[in-house]
This record gives sequence, C-alpha cells and structure tokens, in this order.
Amino acid sequence: MIASGNLFSGCGAPQADEVVTVLADGPGVRIERIVSTGQASPDNFWYDQPAAEWVVLLTGSARLRFADEPAARELSPGDWVHIPPHVRHRVEATDPVVATVWLAVHHG
Repeated sequence: MIASGNLFSGCGAPQADEVVTVLADGPGVRIERIVSTGQASPDNFWYDQPAAEWVVLLTGSARLRFADEPAARELSPGDWVHIPPHVRHRVEATDPVVATVWLAVHHG
C-alpha cells in the first residue's frame, strides 16, 4: 500500500501531551513523527530502549540528556542523534512556543 502525507500537517496548536504518529512500520524498523510542545520526560525517568533509535529534530528546539554525559545536548533544527540500544536518555525540555517536530527511526 502506498502512503503519503506531510510531516508538518497538524503541528500548529500546542497539545497537552506529546503526539506520536507511526508513519511506517515493518520487520526491524519503525518510523515515527513526534510532536512536542513544551513536554519533557517525567522527573527521574530514563528511556532504556531495546532497539537503536536515530532521531532528527526538524523544527523547534530540545534538550536531550544521556545518563552517561555530564550535561544535556541542545538540539536545533537539523541536529540528529543515533542512540544505541539500552543507552539511557531523557528529554529535559522542548520548545513551549514552536512545535518541536522529531523524526525517529527505531531499528535493530
């Protein structure tokens, strides 16, 4: 089946919760669009995922923190990060005014 869309459609209004949309899913890979408007990971929460994740920030801004690094990484549009499996990380902040749109590819 052919599917298509626009990554920025429906990203305008702030949402109470982060919105995750699966764009494609298949054996060994899942591609998601994530829209954040001021959301962050809960206090003391760390992602610890069994698969690798490649993520790129398309709009907005974010602070991404890794458990083994002393400070958060500031992300701007175009910045990408490849996160190996089981690397603990968290989102410390996303832009509360401009929608932060991520494209995430989970693989392996």
